[in-house]
Amino acid sequence: MKRRATILIGQTDAGDTVLDFLSRRFTYHDRGRWAALIGESRIRVNGQSVSADTVLSPGDTLAYMGFDDSEPPVSKDYSVLFEDRTLLAVAKPANLPCHPGGRYFKHTLWHLLKTGRQRDALFFVNRIDRETSGIVLIAKTPRAARDLQDQFSARTVQKGYLAGVEGRFPEKTVQAEGFLCRDPSSPVRKKQRFIPAGKAHKPPEGALHCQTEFRLVKEHRGMSLVAAEPLSGRHHQIRATLWSLGFPVVGDKLYGVDDTIFIRFIEDRLDEKDRRRLRLSRQALHAASLRLRHPSSGKTLSVSAPLPVDMADLFAGQAVSET
Repeated sequence: MKRRATILIGQTDAGDTVLDFLSRRFTYHDRGRWAALIGESRIRVNGQSVSADTVLSPGDTLAYMGFDDSEPPVSKDYSVLFEDRTLLAVAKPANLPCHPGGRYFKHTLWHLLKTGRQRDALFFVNRIDRETSGIVLIAKTPRAARDLQDQFSARTVQKGYLAGVEGRFPEKTVQAEGFLCRDPSSPVRKKQRFIPAGKAHKPPEGALHCQTEFRLVKEHRGMSLVAAEPLSGRHHQIRATLWSLGFPVVGDKLYGVDDTIFIRFIEDRLDEKDRRRLRLSRQALHAASLRLRHPSSGKTLSVSAPLPVDMADLFAGQAVSET
């Protein structure tokens, strides 16, 4: 198999240049590195080499050619939640990337599905972070992929997450509507912060509107299990909003109790004190449910993924499983 990752461009990303799309979506390379890869013809659109300022259109296929050879170990025990001739929904474990990128190629959900299930066409409709567990939805045809991407863009898909957070979360449902923008106080460039709508008469330049509904599920030993329904689809939306509200996600190295842990993590300098503060070896965020319209039958489809053991243990008084 060639070391290549393919992405179908949807309505949300249409209009971006190739360089803007890659720099915003895949932050494991900086803008200069992506520009160099484009110049080396390792980024192709519809099979053709492109320039950095090529504008993407809906339905374009963007391919990234070539990755590093060494790959870190990952969890590979995904499970199938739903499958028919049009769709595949799987429960992804934590510590498994969805797509090839950086040092990951064979150690990705994409590669496991391509090789283990012998699928020629796989179009990932939603994506979750490597450390996030839960539902990943995959279309088997371009037509189904476009239909589902349109549903996500129109915000008609109901998404449910579960997050383990530090602190005692309010018993009353929290409607968090406001804006996401870069956190200027953080040494980590990609870290975002949430500003409630009522506190921002004029949103900061570049800020993105977001809205999430949070509800307390369970409390245990200074932590809360919180259900989150994002009503918009911004990058890091749930984690950044919870951190800004004063309830950092357990195990989150970037939006957790101390974002300098993130710097030590990427430099491979985490110590036992850091690990104790994190409580969990990954961020306690789980994509628990999806409710959408099936692109072929038109019927409502609901898919759910049970809470994984490591997060369940946090709220059962048991020892935390390290993954």
